[in-house]
Amino acid sequence: MSDQEAQRPDAAPRRRRGAAESLGQIVLVFETLIVFLAGLVVFGLKVLPEGVADWWGIVAGAIMAVLMLATCGVLRYRWGIVVGWALQVALALAAFLVPAILLVALVFGAMWGYATIKGASLDRRNAQLMREAESANGE
Repeated sequence: MSDQEAQRPDAAPRRRRGAAESLGQIVLVFETLIVFLAGLVVFGLKVLPEGVADWWGIVAGAIMAVLMLATCGVLRYRWGIVVGWALQVALALAAFLVPAILLVALVFGAMWGYATIKGASLDRRNAQLMREAESANGE
């Protein structure tokens, strides 16, 4: 128990986060910066279609970054993981504008896949170990 928790005995205990949630949040937070920078690249290279102002690249990068940060807060739900996958696909689609973004999308997509799949596996294993420990204690 931390010093702050000891000082506030009426404080509710913190919610236990699973491995999939924690790992997914780590990936999305790092990816947020990269996505915003990718928006700056789209702006700087002026690769948007004719008739679309170049500054929309910055706006799109900022919107994607905010969506990724917002998704970090809902990863405890199954639909939050699905939203994360949709964001990975949206990033990959940006490769039509700047092909180098495909490399970024593949790297972060692989990290997202590992975080969600392996994290869920770890969560299942930890739940099984908790059930075994409770049954061994006679509870």
